[in-house]
Amino acid sequence: MTVDREVVPEHEQTPAGEVSTATVIAYAVAGVILLGWFLFGWLVLRQGFVDSVGESAGAGFALLLIISVVGTVRRSRR
Repeated sequence: MTVDREVVPEHEQTPAGEVSTATVIAYAVAGVILLGWFLFGWLVLRQGFVDSVGESAGAGFALLLIISVVGTVRRSRR
């Protein structure tokens, strides 16, 4: 039994865009800050668990929206 398939040479494949080390560090710092925000609201301010999760998730989604808009503006300038 033979299977016919097209072979794509390695030089024709487009490599995925690499993520810089600074970007990975920035995302890690943002994650730590969001975790700290959650713990601060839950343990220090003594607001409920669900309220703290919602507040930190909302802050995270707002941060992702800002990153998306900045990335779109930067990409459109090229």
